[in-house]
Amino acid sequence: MAAAASPLWGLHYLYRVLFFFWQFCILLGDGELKSIKDPGPLSTFTVVPRAADTSTEIPPYVMKCPSNGLCTRLPADCVECATNFSCVYGKPVTFDCTVKPSVTCVDQDFKSQRNFIINMTCRFCWQLPETDYECSNSTSCMTVSCPRQRYPANCTVRDHIHCLGNRTFPKMLYCNWTGGYKWSTALALSITLGGFGADRFYLGQWREGLGKLFSFGGLGIWTLIDVLLIGVGYVGPADGSLYI
Repeated sequence: MAAAASPLWGLHYLYRVLFFFWQFCILLGDGELKSIKDPGPLSTFTVVPRAADTSTEIPPYVMKCPSNGLCTRLPADCVECATNFSCVYGKPVTFDCTVKPSVTCVDQDFKSQRNFIINMTCRFCWQLPETDYECSNSTSCMTVSCPRQRYPANCTVRDHIHCLGNRTFPKMLYCNWTGGYKWSTALALSITLGGFGADRFYLGQWREGLGKLFSFGGLGIWTLIDVLLIGVGYVGPADGSLYI
């Protein structure tokens, strides 16, 4: 009986061990599920916005403004003036001016200055003399013509000149450009080789040059007339430009 009961006791003991491990696994699984379902309090993070870039771009007019120079000598693009358009034309006038941001200048005692007074003549920019502004050139108009031709140009006042109104303005100017032809060379060719049309060929007038060549300078008459016309400047380059 004892020998027959020992296997039953062993099976019973193994059954209890397996049952114990089964209960332990169930408890362990419930704990993991709870840890997944209830993760606990979440950690919060405060997002700090990035500081804005405080660097500023340099205005384009600063390139024209000399640093630490006299305020009264600054170009007009570097200052802002309280102008008065009711001043008397041609009379001296004074205006209160302030330098623009990012511009540094000094007074007569080399002290930093922002506000100053500028002296100028009461006149609009388009009323300035021709030496105070620069204009665009045209190479498509005839300079040697009667009457003299004009062309529309865009003019800009020089930096150191102060005036009233717009600093860029349109203006009708006389044609005044050169193609590189020399008056002395044309006159010398007309005197020496004018009978062969060398002067007309030099000036780009090849039709007249051929006429003089095959007529032997119009039997000398055409040659003498061209010497006079080129000498007084009446006959010029074919492209309409001026002599050098």
